[in-house]
Amino acid sequence: MTTYYYVAASQKFLLEEEPLEEVLKERTRHYGEQQKEIDFWLVKQPAFLEAPELVAANAQCPKPAVAIVSTNKQFITWLKLRLEFVLTGEFEAPSAAIPDPLASLVTA
Repeated sequence: MTTYYYVAASQKFLLEEEPLEEVLKERTRHYGEQQKEIDFWLVKQPAFLEAPELVAANAQCPKPAVAIVSTNKQFITWLKLRLEFVLTGEFEAPSAAIPDPLASLVTA
């Protein structure tokens, strides 16, 4: 199993009110320069929030939701500090409750 870390918020907040696209493009450019594989994804209406172990997080997150999911805990911590008004957490996948955490993956 893999540990995934996330920030989640309303789609309106993350996709319209915050310069998230700019942040993710800069991060992608930096990874390219460092020849590092992408370890973060933008997930609209994240199904993993429906898992029984994330019921409390799901209840706190405005809908429709969007999340940035990563295997890099430091990146998610940085995003939390940068964005402030987001929900953070972590989960293990694949599991019975979360078979594919990237099922709602948004691709460029």
